[in-house]
Amino acid sequence: MTTIPNSTTVLIVGAGPSGLVAVLSLIHHGFKDFVVVDAVEQGENTSRALVIHAATLEALDTINSGEEIVAKGTKVRSVNIGNRASQLASTNFSALDKYTRHPYALIIPQNLTEYILGEKVKGYGVTVHRPCKVTSLRRNKKDDNLTDVTFEDGKIITAKYVIGADGARSVVRQMAGIGFSDPKTDEQGERTNNLTQMVLADVVCEGINDDDFGFIGTMSPESFFFSIPMPTSFSELLAKNGQEVEGQIYRIGSGVPVVDGEIPRSPSKDYIQNLISRFGPTILSSGASVNPASTPVRIKEVIWSTRFRTHSAIADKAFTRLGGDELEGATVAPDDTATKRGGIILLVGDAAHIHSPAGGQGMNLGIRDAVFLGDALTKHINAAASQPSNTDTDYILREFAEERHKRALEVIAFTKTLLSVMGTQDKKISWVFPISATTVRDWVLWLGGKFGFMQAKMAWAMSGLGRR
Repeated sequence: MTTIPNSTTVLIVGAGPSGLVAVLSLIHHGFKDFVVVDAVEQGENTSRALVIHAATLEALDTINSGEEIVAKGTKVRSVNIGNRASQLASTNFSALDKYTRHPYALIIPQNLTEYILGEKVKGYGVTVHRPCKVTSLRRNKKDDNLTDVTFEDGKIITAKYVIGADGARSVVRQMAGIGFSDPKTDEQGERTNNLTQMVLADVVCEGINDDDFGFIGTMSPESFFFSIPMPTSFSELLAKNGQEVEGQIYRIGSGVPVVDGEIPRSPSKDYIQNLISRFGPTILSSGASVNPASTPVRIKEVIWSTRFRTHSAIADKAFTRLGGDELEGATVAPDDTATKRGGIILLVGDAAHIHSPAGGQGMNLGIRDAVFLGDALTKHINAAASQPSNTDTDYILREFAEERHKRALEVIAFTKTLLSVMGTQDKKISWVFPISATTVRDWVLWLGGKFGFMQAKMAWAMSGLGRR
């Protein structure tokens, strides 16, 4: 096992997709003086995030890290949206042909993405040190531009730059005293809707026609349900890890009405089966009286399942220096003063922003953060080395952080809009027009789906090409 050094220029905390891409971006830009740590013993734990969009693949291409991922995923050209009985609209990714070399949504589970990125990192001779849980950040007593990072076992690493890629509960963000809250506006907050709480699961079914169980979204008065076939490479990864699975694996997701009560931890096969029968397309129902097909569909095996509540939050800043007036609440040694500058703290991925999974935007935004961080950080390191007396080199990181903050706000607004549409509750619009909001939504989607430019517009919005 490689010994962790006592000091480094860059410490990357977190080896999920964002942390690993930050490593690859730094290497691509010719910088290798970094250390990577992660709090868990083993990575690649769940398949949670599932879609990589065109803008993210293009960003990965710029650091020569997209090709292997594309080779293992499934290219989806359209996403069909409908009610339980029929299709209403479609997102046509082929309309992106003239804008990108990736005119599709790539289906690939997060643990496979992590595995591919991890193997690429390993190929460069980089070790991810595990388990290394950060417990505190403190300014170095001898050099206030350095940060002493303490781990649970008492080990301390001194770094000039600390990158927090350690997820939504980021210890780096918390120890740096950076706020994290929902950017609510008068128009957009986190309102209770059909997707306030959700279930995700990877399942194998029997009695199913694979042609009926494609990439589909199903809206009903009480919920939103989706299903996505997983690539065969996912089954191969599971087999590599000792879990043999027979049959096609599907990712399903469903909103659970709040009136149903709290979702149980790791929802069971029966619980998930009930959601499919209640909210999925009728062709997937387990009830013979509802399913128009001759054979009801039943879940054969649950590979993985989870529950969560949808919410959004964004860090007050993605770049700062540890200590001083700008970081109230940070862990500071008693003899430090606010006049010192402090080591540099940067946030990427879920440490910097979280939101609902609507549109599969979260991991995509985090990966793009990390790609662009590599460029900005190497520019800052080189500028600081060539101009040691120039204190204004921080503008490089400020500009990076402001741009990523702006992009995160745009994505959060977009996902809130999607969540509002998909999670529309079955309420009457007004006493003057005794028609339900879900009926109006379905009509609008059906009408919009008749026009090619509307399909292309939806694909553009999902792809992220307009907000890289």
